[in-house]
Amino acid sequence: MDFSSAALRVLRQVAESGSFTAAASRLGYTQSAISRQAAALERSAGTALFERRFDGVRLTPAGLTLLRHARAILDSVEAAEQELTGSASRAEPVRLGTFPSAGAVILPGLLTRLAAAAPHVTVTTREGTTPRLLRALRAGSIDMAVLTSRPPHRPSDGESPRLHIETVEDTELLVAARTTGSFSGRTAVHVDELVDAPWITSPSSSTEPLLGVWPGLPGRPRIVHTTSDWLTKLQLVAAGSGVTTVPARMRTVLPHGVTLLRVDGAPPEVRRILLARLPGRPGPGVSAVTRAITPAGPPATG
Repeated sequence: MDFSSAALRVLRQVAESGSFTAAASRLGYTQSAISRQAAALERSAGTALFERRFDGVRLTPAGLTLLRHARAILDSVEAAEQELTGSASRAEPVRLGTFPSAGAVILPGLLTRLAAAAPHVTVTTREGTTPRLLRALRAGSIDMAVLTSRPPHRPSDGESPRLHIETVEDTELLVAARTTGSFSGRTAVHVDELVDAPWITSPSSSTEPLLGVWPGLPGRPRIVHTTSDWLTKLQLVAAGSGVTTVPARMRTVLPHGVTLLRVDGAPPEVRRILLARLPGRPGPGVSAVTRAITPAGPPATG
């Protein structure tokens, strides 16, 4: 078998992106070039590596096996490049993926604690939904990821080997509303009062649901604004343009004019914040980030 580093990078990027088109965009190739690289990989491997599906591309079991080795090969190549160019240093780089709201409520404190406890660890971050971050983790494009899960909190993606998962905390969903609006002076709202409310939501799909409308709201919600930017959502709430759901943890970063309401008449909606990485013994940088983000003695779930 003869696999070039360029072909292995294509394999890794397709695994992360979930499509040939997205992989081509990330790598700066044409889609036909990506398809040719994929076909050449499969010819060299002598087996199918990619499963073409209606919702994108996933790796076959053989593809996942090759990906595991590709990560190690590409990491070694990058380490060699650093040594040859003299850019290798004592710094411990960690690539961390986070879900959108984590950038406001988790990341600043994490980096502050890390700077004090392990200043040699350098963290770079990228934002994404939980499904996208799981793909990036499997592809080796990030070292660890801060994820969210919904009940019953299945803490993995079903792939093998199972990811190593640690629970950071549970956080309750609340409704953000204008302080001087129709819910002024209140700390709670009944779910029936939200049926006709104007909602501000994030774009979503069947595989990547995002916050916005209260989960399980009866009837068809009236969505008036859609944006993936948290600042935009909260400023629209402050302007009286609608309501949205937010994790209780965001209470500390709310703009002036926004209040959080508990929802009565419906079961509490709890989201679990998880820290995930590939199985195996973590490096010093990953261990330092884990200590900076998780409470003492976090329960491992994977």
